[in-house]
Amino acid sequence: MGRDVGLSAAMKSIHLLRHAKSSWKEPELDDHDRPLSKRGRRAATALSDYLQRSPLAPDIVICSSAVRARQTLDIIGTAIQPPKVVMDRAIYEAGPRKLLTLLRQLPESAEGVLLIGHNPALHELAVTLADVKSAGKLPSLTEKFPTAALASFRFDGSWAAMQAHQAAVISYLAPADIKDAT
Repeated sequence: MGRDVGLSAAMKSIHLLRHAKSSWKEPELDDHDRPLSKRGRRAATALSDYLQRSPLAPDIVICSSAVRARQTLDIIGTAIQPPKVVMDRAIYEAGPRKLLTLLRQLPESAEGVLLIGHNPALHELAVTLADVKSAGKLPSLTEKFPTAALASFRFDGSWAAMQAHQAAVISYLAPADIKDAT
């Protein structure tokens, strides 16, 4: 049985996390190699504290290989203790369609996944996944999906059969909301 709490046998959960804020102190660094800024580390630490008290416990974490994404995972990893972590460089440049394809390839034994990635693809994927009833919980594509924001979804069915606009938005948490959620 999977680790995501409160799901029926057929229910799946998807958690989309935009990496925390990166540093621009070294402009000569390749974008893929930019680390977290101080603000990004603070936001990731606050998110980790929040996750420590939450039921989020994905079976698989799929993380961009970009330094800022890996560092975000390093900070929140102790709170969620994922049994499996996959680093995937393709996430760095993937669009929402590629990310959806990646989710459809998950093993059916996995009940929950955390995908740590980048905008605009992550924001576009979130809007693509959201069903009509709950889409209003997310920022629209004309609004901001800030660094360290976390969108969580549930859907009933298999990963392979997942379609656009069929997942219910369970929660959306931006860093500014964390102090209100504690």
